[in-house]
Amino acid sequence: MATKQAARPVEDLAFSFSAHGLEGFELAFVLGSGLGAFAERLEDAHTVSFHELHGMPESRVPGHAGRFVLGTTHGVRVLVQQGRVHLYEGWSAEEVTRSTRAMAKVGARGMILTNAAGGLDACWRPPCLMRITDHLNLQGCTPLARSEMGRGTPYGADFGAALERGASEAKIAMYKGVYAGLPGPSYETASEVRLLRRMGADAVGMSTVTEALAAHASGMQVGAISCISNYCAGIADQPLDHDEVVEAGAHIADDFCRVLECATPHLAAALGD
Repeated sequence: MATKQAARPVEDLAFSFSAHGLEGFELAFVLGSGLGAFAERLEDAHTVSFHELHGMPESRVPGHAGRFVLGTTHGVRVLVQQGRVHLYEGWSAEEVTRSTRAMAKVGARGMILTNAAGGLDACWRPPCLMRITDHLNLQGCTPLARSEMGRGTPYGADFGAALERGASEAKIAMYKGVYAGLPGPSYETASEVRLLRRMGADAVGMSTVTEALAAHASGMQVGAISCISNYCAGIADQPLDHDEVVEAGAHIADDFCRVLECATPHLAAALGD
């Protein structure tokens, strides 16, 4: 019953996407905290705010513009979700992933998720970029229905290779590693950071995991990039705050945009016909 009830808001949001002209694309991007500059660089842009779309939850977190931008980069038509909602804002896993599933219904066959994350590797100097190769779901929930079950890691090799190629062409260093998704809103303690490192995580944040699972379950190819905005507790001495996260995103914005722009044609090619 819960699954049938959840399907209706997705259908409503997908209808609203189409009614507002958000269609005619196969590749979608979701931009995290402070990483919205990519959307500003699209050509022939058509913008729709979250609040204009029926059933679209609205973010209240600084650094999230709360809008969709349909536009073109490197000859590829893409839809960019500029900002997201989070579990720690009180939204359910279904609400957090509603736009992901709706984008699949209006034509998305591939999705690139991005986020700002804390770094667990002292050798990686923030701000820097990390391609997510896998994740640890420590958020205590899943967006998947029992019928979907999940099919292993959602992060595909073809999309991963396309992102790597984009970084190489842009001449931007990009690490790769495992992302640990926590519910938030508090930052991790030094003891939690030690545990996460022992579990194999290279970065930690409060998003992305549920969206990746939902996108994969919806039939999309999935890739993801973390902007390592800061060292986690116990690695650096400075206290952590969200303003630092947004500022780090601004510092690396040009590198981040160039990687996505260079990768886009390769991502489109990976989708095939």
